[in-house]
Amino acid sequence: MTQPVSPSTPAGPAANAPASEGAAAATGPAPGEGGPVAASAGSVDATEESAQGHSKAGFFPLALGSVGVVYGDIGTSPLYAFREALGPSRADGTLTSEEVIGTTSLILWALMLIVTINYVSILLRMDNKGEGGILSLMAQARHALGGSRLVFMLGLLGAALFYGDSVVTPAISVLSSVEGLKLVTPAFEEYVLPITVVIIIGLFLVQSRGTARVATFFGPIMACWFLSLAIAAVPHVIGNPAVFWAFNPWHAVNYLLNHGSGALVALGAVFLAVTGAEALFADLGHFGRKPIQFAWLFFVGPCLMMNYLGQTALVLAHPETTDPFYQLVPSWALLPMVILATLATVTASQAVITGAFSLSRQAIQLGMLPRLEIRHTSESHSGQIYLPQINMLLGLAVVILAIVFRTSSALAAAYGIAVTGTMLLTASMAYIVLWKVMKLGPALSALIMMPFIILETLFLASNLLKLHEGGYVPLLLAGGLMLMMWTWVRGVAILTKKTRKTDVPLSELVGMLEKSSSYHHVKGTAVFLTSDPEIAPAALLHNMKHNKVVHEKNVVLTIETVDTPRFPDSERVRIEPVGPHFHRAVMKFGYMETPNIPKALALLRKEGFKFDIMSTSFFLSRRSIRPAAHSGMPLWQDRIFITLAKNANDATDFFQIPTGRVVEVGTQVTV
Repeated sequence: MTQPVSPSTPAGPAANAPASEGAAAATGPAPGEGGPVAASAGSVDATEESAQGHSKAGFFPLALGSVGVVYGDIGTSPLYAFREALGPSRADGTLTSEEVIGTTSLILWALMLIVTINYVSILLRMDNKGEGGILSLMAQARHALGGSRLVFMLGLLGAALFYGDSVVTPAISVLSSVEGLKLVTPAFEEYVLPITVVIIIGLFLVQSRGTARVATFFGPIMACWFLSLAIAAVPHVIGNPAVFWAFNPWHAVNYLLNHGSGALVALGAVFLAVTGAEALFADLGHFGRKPIQFAWLFFVGPCLMMNYLGQTALVLAHPETTDPFYQLVPSWALLPMVILATLATVTASQAVITGAFSLSRQAIQLGMLPRLEIRHTSESHSGQIYLPQINMLLGLAVVILAIVFRTSSALAAAYGIAVTGTMLLTASMAYIVLWKVMKLGPALSALIMMPFIILETLFLASNLLKLHEGGYVPLLLAGGLMLMMWTWVRGVAILTKKTRKTDVPLSELVGMLEKSSSYHHVKGTAVFLTSDPEIAPAALLHNMKHNKVVHEKNVVLTIETVDTPRFPDSERVRIEPVGPHFHRAVMKFGYMETPNIPKALALLRKEGFKFDIMSTSFFLSRRSIRPAAHSGMPLWQDRIFITLAKNANDATDFFQIPTGRVVEVGTQVTV
């Protein structure tokens, strides 16, 4: 499935025409088209090992890299997950050994069922040409269902929830690590929040330098972190090996059966131990399936489980323990552990921020967001990108969240709803992929995915109990973002529908020009960008109307975004003659690619079409949008759309067209 992309520019952004009502836009430039969406948090040269060259990088370096990027979020969960999960059991003032073991059993089995079985064993195999993530699944599911509008809306919701998670994760992670300073000396307590804010601001300020060098640093840091988690726990586990009984699922079931509504509350806290699991799937394109699986099964998973067992042993021995993570280590090791935890939480935050950048690029490519400035920070990895506007908005939101909630315990209530929602949507679309794409049939697909759908529904229900305590935060963020994205898609659809009323078929225009002698032919090539290759571009009509000239060679170019991460150069551009001086060209890009029109046009030389960038002019239609009294959206939504359009990045930069070769033709249109 491919979708055309329009370069015509409404006060900055391009206006795309939807392929079908309510469909996702397949754009680089702007609103509009129907098309599958895919996203990968932090993905880079996405593709499976042998096909994409992962093997060249080396298996173990890739596994180590995945430890740094993929497992940053879930790797910092021991800082607060076990402490918060014990909260409901402490509510009555007593804490029994059965409650402690039961809580640990719930955490261990959540890790095994959701992470090991669902994500590592099942979902990592559902890649889209090497790419993973919820939007990658949506691309496959939507393609299999012939462009389902419902699946598209679920994709919008999934993307919005991911942004909500991207705001909460850095705030709670950095706060929880810095809070360890209070155990070093109570005098540090009043400095926890200022230090947290400084770290968060510093983290977002360095994003413009690119993540390539930083990511190289992350792997060894996180490897040290996970080793420290295990080593700190070993003495406590040796002192009480009975904690291994937590692997018996009966203790988890018994806890749920005997604690009534309190068990549902506890599940919400237990889920904190698996937040970040979605990164396993989302970063598939960056590292490949096998390195990610190896890192979890033989290093990350065992270290995490050992740490939770150590915290369990400590609380069994000392039920009054208030911070079981930091109290695992002796007093002399406390400050080094706080420093290491801070570095680890910065790593976890980096992974989420990188994911937000990748998700944003794909949302832009597919018309869910207006064009935003995208800077490439690596010559070798196309996924190493930086979006200044997204970075600024994320950083501001994270700082505000940290200041408002002040402690990680307060933020724990806000953490989880976005992640559980994303996981539930992922599992639901995985069912469609198993059934429709992998052809396993509805019954077998349900047998595989339904247990996880039920489990994640329980986790979502338990997290919704924290709605009034702060759980509304990611939902408000997601709701606002979903409204914005839907406004953009609908606005472009309405805009395109209005402009098509005056459309002239390209073949009809070419036929008329063959019979007319009122237009002068000038040397050179003119490239006119349009979302519909059958319709004469507005820029072409205006050029003829006002300048009375037609170039020697005229190329009517349509950009299409396809439902694969990357498109081969050998098939990227197709061109056909329409008349003596006109050609129709279609240029295709994958949803993980940033369009480069001049570079792609150079490929036409192999097909005999001579192209000289220095004698070529690119014509774009810049649309100035005004709100209409009667349109398909209420006035307030019109204004949101117009604001988004005005802040969109210039089409020239987005398509990487030389600025000296661009001619813009302005028009005014109401929406």
